Amino acid sequence: MLYDKASFSGRRTLNIDGWHKSHGRLTRGNDGNADFPPVGSKATKNRESEVEAEASTELVPDGDPFALFQAWYDEAREAEPNDSNAMALATATPEGIPSVRMVLLKGHGPDGFIFYTNSHSRKGGELLSNPNAALLFHWKSLRRQIRIEGPLAPVDADMADAYFASRARDSQLGAVASDQSAPLDSRATFIRRYEEAKDRFAGRDVERPPHWLGFRLTPAAMEFWHDRPYRLHERRRFTREGDGWASTLLYP
Repeated sequence: MLYDKASFSGRRTLNIDGWHKSHGRLTRGNDGNADFPPVGSKATKNRESEVEAEASTELVPDGDPFALFQAWYDEAREAEPNDSNAMALATATPEGIPSVRMVLLKGHGPDGFIFYTNSHSRKGGELLSNPNAALLFHWKSLRRQIRIEGPLAPVDADMADAYFASRARDSQLGAVASDQSAPLDSRATFIRRYEEAKDRFAGRDVERPPHWLGFRLTPAAMEFWHDRPYRLHERRRFTREGDGWASTLLYP
């Protein structure tokens, strides 16, 4: 099933939750609570009827989760002021000790979601020893989240080389100079290593360090969360079933 962006805009949601009535209009309060007219008043009854009408409309449809991701991602790229491709990456040791950090999405499609990192880092070690992870996109300006879970594996060397070559030269040199996640005695040491890498590759292409890898997470589950008034949020979870997907709404 194909979708257009308007199918997922969600622009019809009511901006009621967390607003205050002030000087004859609703304004946002810092505490996120609403100060509404007394129960039983005409204004309250009108508000309740609006919420009831809105509540029956589903904003997160069934269908193809990759098409839905693409539609939301396209909107985020227009709406988010910084790093719309930022995502939290949660990993764990084989013993189940978790850790999480932000990384950048560098490729996506039906075969999975791709990011790059130093495999000598903490996350790299956890990804290699326990190749299962979770991603979370949170687009605050759109009041949406997407959670993605599944196994992952390194991308092939040609793909990693091609992406590394597309990076700014200073970023390439920084990757060469950094022993990511290892203890560092001073920033001066790191800058000295950067300058040494700069001299070593003067006049030629910077080679990708063999431990600098790309990983592709293949989704086993994808969950879409959409803000709704009065915390009556909408959640839909997709899970793989053979070559297709099954989905269900979840209680918020």
